[in-house]
Amino acid sequence: VAGLRKSAMTLFLICLAQLAWGVEIIGNRSVSVNSLSLATARSVFGMRQVKWPDDERIQVFVLADTHPTHVALCKERLNLFPYQLRQSWDRLVYAGMAQAPIEVATEEELLNKVATTPGAIGYVRKVKPNDAIKIISIQ
Repeated sequence: VAGLRKSAMTLFLICLAQLAWGVEIIGNRSVSVNSLSLATARSVFGMRQVKWPDDERIQVFVLADTHPTHVALCKERLNLFPYQLRQSWDRLVYAGMAQAPIEVATEEELLNKVATTPGAIGYVRKVKPNDAIKIISIQ
């Protein structure tokens, strides 16, 4: 029984680790970059950087603050808590310096919006080979 519990716990931890690290940052194919520094990724998702290096406007799509994929993006990829990202958006919107990102309901909707919106960026847990987006890595 103890060996079975240990195996089940190991499997659970492996699955949990895959969920946490499984978030991919995605961009529309028009986006001119293939990778971002951590600081740039934070600036883009924090709505402080509004244009790509080629001057194309950035459109950020996000999931709800409590969505598990959003939480994983914040904690595992951006090294922030979701409330910190929300505070950043709220400050910029309140000051009239930026608009909040566009929130969508599902990962599928997010993927479709990024695929069809020039300059768009977002994130999903799973990218299929035939998805009409590009993966953007964080260096």
